Amino acid sequence: MDTLPTAPESWGRYPKVKPQRVVPVYWLDELPDLSTYETSVLPFACGRSYGDSCLNEDGVTLDVSHLNRFMAFDEQAGILRCEAGVTLAGILELVVPRGWFLPVTPGTKFVSVGGAIANDVHGKNHHKAGTFGCHITQFELLRSTGERLLCSPDENSELFRATIGGLGLTGVVLWAEIRLKPIVNSLIDMERIRYRSLRDFMELSAESDQDYEYTVAWVDCLATGSQLGRGLFMRGNHDQTRANHSLPKKIPLTVPVDFPPFVLNTLSIKAFNEVYYHAQRGERVQKLEQYEPFFYPLDAIYHWNRMYGKRGFLQYQCVVPLEDGYAVMSDILRSISRSGEGSFLTVLKRFGDVPSPGMLSFPRPGLTLALDFPYNGRKTLRLFDTLDHIVRQSGGSVYPAKDAHMTAESFQAYYPHWKTFVPYIDPRFSSSFWRRVTQ
Repeated sequence: MDTLPTAPESWGRYPKVKPQRVVPVYWLDELPDLSTYETSVLPFACGRSYGDSCLNEDGVTLDVSHLNRFMAFDEQAGILRCEAGVTLAGILELVVPRGWFLPVTPGTKFVSVGGAIANDVHGKNHHKAGTFGCHITQFELLRSTGERLLCSPDENSELFRATIGGLGLTGVVLWAEIRLKPIVNSLIDMERIRYRSLRDFMELSAESDQDYEYTVAWVDCLATGSQLGRGLFMRGNHDQTRANHSLPKKIPLTVPVDFPPFVLNTLSIKAFNEVYYHAQRGERVQKLEQYEPFFYPLDAIYHWNRMYGKRGFLQYQCVVPLEDGYAVMSDILRSISRSGEGSFLTVLKRFGDVPSPGMLSFPRPGLTLALDFPYNGRKTLRLFDTLDHIVRQSGGSVYPAKDAHMTAESFQAYYPHWKTFVPYIDPRFSSSFWRRVTQ
């Protein structure tokens, strides 16, 4: 039975979009007849995309979060098969005690496997392991015709490539098989380095990529002048010296209510950035820590998106080519500082050259910057117009999974081969994002 019409939210809580119907899917042998719906269809699980790529205004939302069962696990080979609604958190709970880990993980573990495939998510080890899709061996795809197609690099290979990074538009991923990576224990041997400028980041990143599997930096986006791009650089590897060793876990916090709009403003964000940058004692800190705070620091704060209030927030994640990366990234950071719009969640990383399998996959060699901005109406959108212009001029791109702003002109410039993807879209599937960037 259908649920009552509700309004599934993306994690950014902007834009506000209401579907016509929300249809739950519980069992692989009791799937809905997609051909009977008169409006467009889109799968939805955890809603951890930031913009509207997971939303389908006035259409049918298929709630696949109930497809959350494990199907098979080869503990010797590290091959896991599970339904598409299983979360990365659920996988980690199962496999870490058995000596395995996710080959690639984004900054939250509260995403579904289907969502990770649809957005071809990446993580701190892109320079070593590429994207999530690089480690998918096969999946089953439900089309609106009722066909259930097995897709892999060798079978229905073009549909396999279209679905990875395909934003949920090619059909419903029912289950997937993932190739995991072996680990000795749950600890990360990490180092955090306070650096003084964007130039320092470039040097640290270049020297770290060879010896460290995971690299990323937090950036003070409001710093200017000689301190432009200053921040904290984190690098780490899985600990190989201690078998079955663990450290105490911290008790998670929660944001119980929506913050009022005045809490997050330029002054408060500037003050936070200043304190956070100087909080570390010494230039370098080395330590062992559990994988959760290293990979998922914000997951320790439940409902942290409420800090941005009911208006929500927009994330902006771009990648620019490495050749002119320093100059372009400097221009981006100066534009943000001049705008008066601040972000205290600012992440900078260098993507490697491991090719993504998906037709519309976002990662490519270059520098990638991700920022969260409280939604302040036209002021925020004007800044995004400026950033889009800089990124387009550089030959870069913006991540659809994080977007609530880009125009059709920008999207088609960022993804010039997008028409190659179109024939693989299921004719009954669409999203608010896709209509915005192609019509």
